Formats: sequence, C-alpha cells, structure tokens
Amino acid sequence: MRATLMYGAGDVRVETIADPTIQEPTDAVVRVVRACVCGSDLHPYHSMPASEQGVQMGHEFLGTVEQIGSDVAGVKVGDLVVASFSYQDNTCEFCRAGLQTACAHAEFGFFSAAQAELIRVPLADGTLVKLPVGVDSELLPSLLTLADVYGTGYHAAKRANVTAGDTVAVIGDGAVGLLAVLSAKQLGAEQIILMGRHKVRTDLGREYGATDVVAERGDDGIARVRDLTNGGALKVLEAVGLRPAYDQAVGIVRAGGVISRVGVPQYEEAPIGFASLFGRNITLDGGPAPVRAYIVDLLPGILDGSVNPGKVFDRTVALDEVPAAYRAMDNREVLKALIAL
Repeated sequence: MRATLMYGAGDVRVETIADPTIQEPTDAVVRVVRACVCGSDLHPYHSMPASEQGVQMGHEFLGTVEQIGSDVAGVKVGDLVVASFSYQDNTCEFCRAGLQTACAHAEFGFFSAAQAELIRVPLADGTLVKLPVGVDSELLPSLLTLADVYGTGYHAAKRANVTAGDTVAVIGDGAVGLLAVLSAKQLGAEQIILMGRHKVRTDLGREYGATDVVAERGDDGIARVRDLTNGGALKVLEAVGLRPAYDQAVGIVRAGGVISRVGVPQYEEAPIGFASLFGRNITLDGGPAPVRAYIVDLLPGILDGSVNPGKVFDRTVALDEVPAAYRAMDNREVLKALIAL
C-alpha cells in the first residue's frame, strides 16, 4: 500500500510499504476513504530528529471495513466507519466514565498511521463507529472531524463547563479553535471571543458563533480581551499548545474561572503558582479529548445539516500530494488539508 512517512523535521514522503494485517482477533483492517493532516502533525514536522527509518503519520480517518478478526462483532466487512484518534475497548472503568483516552486495556493506544491506503484498527468493537451514509456522501468532510478536531473542540468547552449565557474566550484560530467556538455556541455561550489573526479563519469563526475577534497578541491581546469582558473571561479555551498561548490564557481568565487546554502542550513547565492560578482560584483543566465519548452526541447535528464542521477543510489533496499539504499548512496557506483516497 501507499503510506505517508516522516523521516525527520520537514521530511515527509509517500512510499510503498507492506499492507497491515489482522494481528489479534479483536482487530479490523480498514481501507481509508478520507484522512487529513492535523495541526498537531506539524509539531514533529518542526522538531523530529532525522532517521533512516520513517515513522508513519496520521491519526484521523474514515474508511470501509475490509477485514475483521474472529472476535469482532460490532462492525462487518463493507461498513463505512469513523475511528477516534485513540483506540479503546470502550468497556473498562475509564471508558464507561467517558474517559476513553485513559483506557485500561493493555493494547490501548493512539493511531499514527492513518495517512495511508489501509490501517489496522486494534480493539475494533470499541473504536469503530458505523456511519449511516455511503462513501459518496457529501457529509464525509464533516464526519471526518468526529475523529479528532470537532470532538477536541467540544471537549475544551465541556471541560470548561460552558453553559447558557457564558462569556468564553477561545485562543487559536486553527481547526480545533474554530470548532471550540462552534461547540461553545452549541452549549449556549452568549459572548465568544476568538483570539486569532488570520482573517479567512476568523471569518469562519464568526460564522460558527464568535461575537468578537481579537487579533492582538501578548499584552495587547490580554488588554483587549479584558476590556471586552470587563475584567476577563470566565471560561478560556486554549487550542494551540504553545507557551505564549498558555500565558495569554492566564492573562485573560477572570478570577474564579477555568482554563481548558486541549492544544497538545509543547513546553515542559508553565506557571501554576500563587500569582498565576492559585491566588485567583483558577481551575486548570483539559487534556487529550476522549472523542469516542462525544461521537453519539455530535453525529446527529452533522447528519441533519444543522452544523457543518467540515468547513475547516479548505484544501483537498490526493495521497501523493500529502508532503505538499504539510508544507502548505506549515506556511499558513491552508487551514486543514483533507486527503481523498
């Protein structure tokens, strides 16, 4: 099969490698129909040490089931399915509590090989969700967001306990930040401030429900949000993962508020002491989104057309064009690249 491999920072290649196979009776092999490049894929794109052996890339996909292990009962060959970016048995104590990214199963893990023609899916019954549409559906881009970015944006809002009438600030105008705006709107937020400076993206943020856009960064951005909110936002959703974004969150959160982080942190330390969080009774929340827990809640809105999270995809590429898609996303020419196979 053809698959995407990263050999080091900036070095992405599409090569022919061996097809995946059933290794455990709980496995499935899925033929990928749609995949994409994630903003988090750009972190290793910037920093991965060079190696002679490439690492397969990609954690978001839709596909059709091609093979199933002897113990798989929840899906059958030919089903169109979506998988969360983690795989899980969906039966352990953590999964039952809606925290599938902490699954206790010994084979639990995270996908890293979805930008390919085929992918092995461990724990298929707990990981795959059958979709009630065909492979030619116009809804595929939106359905693909259930694998990560929509569920992650929703997780940010849920962990912040966004409710009706809230004032929410969202830091980051990437796909997760924009879908955090959409999620905050769905949960009833009244004022939603999007901190971002790329107009095409923030325009989409306004379409998703942002009432204000703040393009300034650093102290200027903090001052602008505090002015808009009469002292700070009670709920702050941080969807970037870089230290300046965290510092901005600390600067704009209101005393007694919450910072919900879903951007994968690219720093080792951050202030949580008296002067930053403790003294103002700030809650620090967030983490890897258990998107499997949210698929059932988010799927109906996609199917009935009331939401269109698939608008975050602004370029479609073939598999062999994936290296160029990484470059385009890194250069901020593309928000999120959809891979059509």
